[in-house]
Amino acid sequence: MSVAWDDIGGLVDAHERFLAGARVDADVRDPVLDSWKRCRSAGLEPDRLLIPYDPGLTLEDPFLHAADPVLSRLTASLSDVSMTIVLCDGQARVVQRHGGDRRLLSRLDEVNFAPGFCASEAAAGTNGVGTALAERGPVYVLGREHFADCLSPFACAGAPVRDPLSGRIEAILDLTCLRDDGDPAMVRLVRETAHDIEARLLEQATDRERALLAAYRRAAPPSEPWPRQPGDPARTRGPYGHGAETLGRVDLAVLREKAEELIASPHLTLDQVTLPGGRVATLLRRPVMGASGETGVVVEARLLGGPQLRHMERTAPTEAATTPTTPTAPPAPPPPAPSSHQVAPPRPAVVLRAVAPPSPQAPPAAARPARDTDPAPSPAIGGDVPAGPGGDPVADAWLLLVGEPGVGRLAVLARRRLELLHDAGIRIGTTLDVTRTAEELTEVAVPRFADFAAVDLPDSVLLGDEPEPLGERMALRRVALGAVHRDSHLYEAGDRVQYVASTPQARSWETGRSVLEPVLAEAGGWLAQDPARLERALAVGIHSLITVPLRARGTTLGVVSFYRSRQPAPFEDDDLSLAQELAGRAAICVDNARRYTREHNTALALQRSLLPRGRPEQSAVEVAYRYLPAQAGVGGDWFDVIPLSGARVALVVGDVVGHGLHAAATMGRLRTAVHNFSSLDLPPDDLLTHLDDLVARLDRGEGWAVENTHEDSGIIGATCLYAVYDPASRHCTLARAGHPLPAIVGPGGHVDLVDLPSGPPLGLGGMPFETVELELAEGSRLVLYTDGLVEDRHRDIDTGLERLRAVLSGADRTPEDTCDAVLDALLPTRPCDDVALLVARTHALGAERVAQWELPGDPAIVSRARVAATEQLAVWGLDDLAFTTELIVSELVTNAIRHATGPVQLRLLRDRALICEVFDGSGTSPRLRRARTEDEGGRGLFLVAQLTERWGTRYTPDGKIIWAEQPLP
Repeated sequence: MSVAWDDIGGLVDAHERFLAGARVDADVRDPVLDSWKRCRSAGLEPDRLLIPYDPGLTLEDPFLHAADPVLSRLTASLSDVSMTIVLCDGQARVVQRHGGDRRLLSRLDEVNFAPGFCASEAAAGTNGVGTALAERGPVYVLGREHFADCLSPFACAGAPVRDPLSGRIEAILDLTCLRDDGDPAMVRLVRETAHDIEARLLEQATDRERALLAAYRRAAPPSEPWPRQPGDPARTRGPYGHGAETLGRVDLAVLREKAEELIASPHLTLDQVTLPGGRVATLLRRPVMGASGETGVVVEARLLGGPQLRHMERTAPTEAATTPTTPTAPPAPPPPAPSSHQVAPPRPAVVLRAVAPPSPQAPPAAARPARDTDPAPSPAIGGDVPAGPGGDPVADAWLLLVGEPGVGRLAVLARRRLELLHDAGIRIGTTLDVTRTAEELTEVAVPRFADFAAVDLPDSVLLGDEPEPLGERMALRRVALGAVHRDSHLYEAGDRVQYVASTPQARSWETGRSVLEPVLAEAGGWLAQDPARLERALAVGIHSLITVPLRARGTTLGVVSFYRSRQPAPFEDDDLSLAQELAGRAAICVDNARRYTREHNTALALQRSLLPRGRPEQSAVEVAYRYLPAQAGVGGDWFDVIPLSGARVALVVGDVVGHGLHAAATMGRLRTAVHNFSSLDLPPDDLLTHLDDLVARLDRGEGWAVENTHEDSGIIGATCLYAVYDPASRHCTLARAGHPLPAIVGPGGHVDLVDLPSGPPLGLGGMPFETVELELAEGSRLVLYTDGLVEDRHRDIDTGLERLRAVLSGADRTPEDTCDAVLDALLPTRPCDDVALLVARTHALGAERVAQWELPGDPAIVSRARVAATEQLAVWGLDDLAFTTELIVSELVTNAIRHATGPVQLRLLRDRALICEVFDGSGTSPRLRRARTEDEGGRGLFLVAQLTERWGTRYTPDGKIIWAEQPLP
């Protein structure tokens, strides 16, 4: 929300309307509006706050130890900025406040935003601290977005600080300044600072574990070597001293899992694990304590070969097991029961050590005190095995799992992956747009999971169609590319990519399975795609790849590729599972968007086929139009420009309630009906009456005994406005059925909303429609529109009409410029209803192009009518039409004199065609028929029909007019 919007009172007005119970969704950001709703539910009053105070607030020392250096650096970096840093506890109570000039601190003290005071939403309303705690994420609150009046002069950004192991919110960090100094970049700054504090908290947990491990090491006998890592290249002898035998990945995973189970179980001290090849690992659980009081549990493992030790059973912890001890070596198994079969003495052991907090039932013992100067060994130390007496290795051992460095970090990793999947569920699929859904997938994955993420889809999927098989000539479209920097040398978004068969992407598409390439430098199939380009990608650090097919409902829609560059660790099997989960969720959303795109395109195609294409040939008005479908789908709005007889034109705008195919199909039926009724030259009120009756019959099933059980059955509502403009008289006749008022803009820019009586919407029946006839100056603009332009769920129709009036007033514009100005001013960013707009600027048919004669009811006058018509054609330079015009005039005037009563009028109009009209006072219309051989008459009207382009009859209040049109030469 920009500051300018707040300055002009937009947010102030929105806040007042919110308090009055009005909807303000379009004017207020979603997080702020949600906070306002919570404040209102809590019973807060913006002008009256009661903020609790507690002078003895503090945070735990470990947290302050982690946060103080970070906050000190941030305070120093903001020393030249009038901004204060606020640290609150997990209940949003202010504990510390750093930085800020005297003026800012004085203003904050006035509103009780100081140490000891509570800043939760329930106490202080919407603010950076309380809202960040409620939203459990970073927030930015500016000016009047604060719920409380006293906080509106400020801008603030807050973010929670979590325990990296448990995920619990330990504190809230906030940056606050005066509103004019606010910047959305404050959110990024406070979020990065919170992450720095969380990183130091994680380092503290690691330091604790290292202290425990150091205590255990110092308690071991001098001859025992430091454990080494599996897979050490220096290993040359196995536990039996005769080969290069090492534990496999499966063996290590089994031992790690069993060690974690033993750590978590307070009632067990021993366990056995059977490994492939007849080997048995015995696990022993021991308590340990570091020099600084760190307590934990050590798990030792001894790997034996040969048959399983049948005498070894799980035992509960005994007093000896929990007595303070100084571990030296794994204890020997208890004496076996008497048996003729004796187990061979154990061979040198592999030691597995893991440290974790002990259970209450097993209090730890103090190990030999450790000096602070003793270095904490790294869990990843390896090297040659120190030799014991006689030069042989004393133990062939390595470190597999060390307490919280293993268990704790696994918990951190698991929590982060759960958070990533949770965010993916929320952030992917927020729209029904295929491209946007692909972009959301890359935004979630980068940089938390991968450094680069690319989504490739066939063009058919983007168009909503089913994807084709990936053949040699089929190319994919790079729809989205998420990157930590731009110099990736990967294909950019929008590029067409034709993968060769050996690439991981092609293999994923063909097999429907994910492909893991942990070391891309050794992936020849990937390099074969574009060696020069991909060598440059390797040079900038891209080193690992996972490709996952986007599969949904049994169909492969595309391929997503995850790359690592800055993260040094290559992708592993666990990462592959996470990538598959991300891609699986995204694939469903992509498929939903594809299906919606297909249905939306089908509805749009139907609607476009039913709407006017091009402009009809007529000279009465200069027209411009706009049609914008709603974001939710196609609707039932339509417009039309229909040429009528006598150089007149009909302007139509209508609206069918609802969206989708049913609304579009109904719109097409009504538009066709209007065309048919207008061809009868009905006046506007009669036309709407016929249309109203048609809609009522369609609602009843057109006479069929149907059951309207389908959700799309019937017409649930339709409106229409019908206007007829005559350029010869400059008269415009209008009628409406439940439609918004039309606007007329005079040549001088004055705007009038026509006071046109509103009839009921179509299909209700029972009420007559009324017409209004106006005389328009040449150059006037007639503006017709649907309600989606001036009304939506965030704006009432009166407000929309006033804004429309303001936009239309002023200097004269062309119809095209008028359409652009109206849409720019009134159309919302995402219209919830479709909009039809029709602007017509009137022309006049001058007296020099109209000739009219009053004729008496005497048959002898027919010859004089022919002469007058011929002379007028000569004036207009239309001598080529003289013969046919004489024949038409003779036939129509003769019929009027013979069959009608009262005066007869003859009128010629020169427009796009030559129009001949004969008026009489009879209400009987002649009918075209085929004369028989013996008939003396009945052939004149047939000749007129053959010689003209079209002819017809229209009725007036005083009689009828027979007209005929001839094309101009």
